[in-house]
Amino acid sequence: MGDNRLVRGIGVSPGVAFGPALVVRFDVPDVPNRAVPVEEVEHEVARLREAVNAVVAALEDLRDRVRVRAGAEESRIFDAQIMMAQDAVLLAEIERLIRDNHLSAETAYEFKSLEIRNLWGSSGNAILRDRLADLSAIQTRMLHHLLGKEEEDLWSSIGEPVIVVAHELSPGLTVQLDREHVAGLVSEEGTKTSHAAILAHSLGIPAVMGATGALKRINPGALVMIDGQSGTVLVDPTMAEQERIRAQISRRQRLEFELEAAIEQPGITPDGRSIMLMGNVDLPEEIESAARHRAQGVGLLRTEFLLVGRAVLPTEQEQTDYFLRVASAFPGQPIIIRSFDLGGDKFPAAFRAPPEANPFLGWRSIRVCLDQPEMFRVQLRAVLRAAADRPIQLMLPLVTRIDEVTATREILAEEAEALTKAGVRVARELPIGVMIETPAAVLVADHLAQVSSFFSIGSNDLVQYTLAVDRGNARLAHRFTPHHPAILRQLTTVLAAGNRAEIPVSVCGEMASDPLSCVLLIGMGYTRLSVAPPALALVKWIVRAVPYQVARQAAQTAMNMTSAEEVTACLHEAVRDHIDLRLLDGVAAKGSSD
Repeated sequence: MGDNRLVRGIGVSPGVAFGPALVVRFDVPDVPNRAVPVEEVEHEVARLREAVNAVVAALEDLRDRVRVRAGAEESRIFDAQIMMAQDAVLLAEIERLIRDNHLSAETAYEFKSLEIRNLWGSSGNAILRDRLADLSAIQTRMLHHLLGKEEEDLWSSIGEPVIVVAHELSPGLTVQLDREHVAGLVSEEGTKTSHAAILAHSLGIPAVMGATGALKRINPGALVMIDGQSGTVLVDPTMAEQERIRAQISRRQRLEFELEAAIEQPGITPDGRSIMLMGNVDLPEEIESAARHRAQGVGLLRTEFLLVGRAVLPTEQEQTDYFLRVASAFPGQPIIIRSFDLGGDKFPAAFRAPPEANPFLGWRSIRVCLDQPEMFRVQLRAVLRAAADRPIQLMLPLVTRIDEVTATREILAEEAEALTKAGVRVARELPIGVMIETPAAVLVADHLAQVSSFFSIGSNDLVQYTLAVDRGNARLAHRFTPHHPAILRQLTTVLAAGNRAEIPVSVCGEMASDPLSCVLLIGMGYTRLSVAPPALALVKWIVRAVPYQVARQAAQTAMNMTSAEEVTACLHEAVRDHIDLRLLDGVAAKGSSD
């Protein structure tokens, strides 16, 4: 196939779909630069406030519709938009622009919105960039209302299922979609953590985002095929390619039936080896999904979302309530809470940090927490309180030194003592574990094991730091592979160190969610995997299909390979007698950002 027909993006909601393209352009309306006489200034302020009330009412209506269609968690997405629309500081600045410069309400609103968009768009903060779609949605609604324009209802004219193609998909647009009329989504903007992506996944609509140039390459009505797992968009497929796509869809439907059956079955290999399959939880929306897919607890509970879109840091009580909420969804099962993994591209608005030339090698993760003890102590107190009657554990990210663990233990002991003296019930013992994410941690794993209660391997960062490959660089995508012999050797080293110290060792990165990689891990001797909720059924299906002895022999053979390609080929050869490899075409689940 020619490259001119292929558009690459990010797979954010799995599934294959094809149909005619419905090109949607929800552009922010043109706003005339209009001044008003001084006597009309207060009228413009009143128009601004009335527009805010109308937009908030519309967003509340959307929130209620989402609650019915996608669930309570997904409906909370609109709470962030409502808060943004009602932001008192923003509105005060717009009112000041109106009064000081005698601007119309729409002119002042557009000016301030563009100022914020430029600020967020140039930020290295991925969370702020993800919120740009929310900002655009609010800006469009406000300006339409202020200009007296009605928003067009595109969906009433849709007949056959279409592939919606847009520059940017807002949650408000996404929730109006119906699987009966919309087969898939393509957006030039957005990531797998954007609100529209979360909604698309919840609604079961295959989606590709970050598909740069899609609007230029896809004409209205053109036949389009998308793969929401691999992130590929194929324009004008040939008859042969269409037949291949139909066969792929048929196989995936067959696989879905098998995965549904696997969910309720135990994670045991055909020759009797039990594998513990926990879930990764990044956002509240994933709690119910992980529980529904029968995760055996949470192997990685990320806490960064608690800071998203906030001007102040979360309180101790807020964090305690959230941890208890997660634990309640998995009664009696382990919950591993990762302390704030800030830094790199993940500094939120509520936390001020200086710019760095190389943030991924800079002030981040456990370094930030230990350097900002007041913030860290609040989180540790919340963990101690939540763990009073529940099997909650604490995990420290990006540890490279022994004293990072011992220093955390000292702070934790101080907070436990203070809470106890204050009459607050806390955990008598709180297991503290380490994320193994760097070659440095691997090389001192034997020492870290002496001060840790468990290990969990963040395979994505381990690959990135070992191979010196930026995982977000498209040019280097083919070089970013956990099957590199250097990674295999480190995985073996960490497991051996954990076994000698008699502490559990798990893998919580994307490697644990990949079908072939999980076979490799099981063959190496790993019995604990923490998996992205959408991949739990697939991984369990693999576990139940491939005998441990087959996986073990494959892992032993792979350890003698000299390239990632040889390792992958070895794994394919090992499993082909036990699973139909065509069923795995393009379904390697995206698991974790760690």
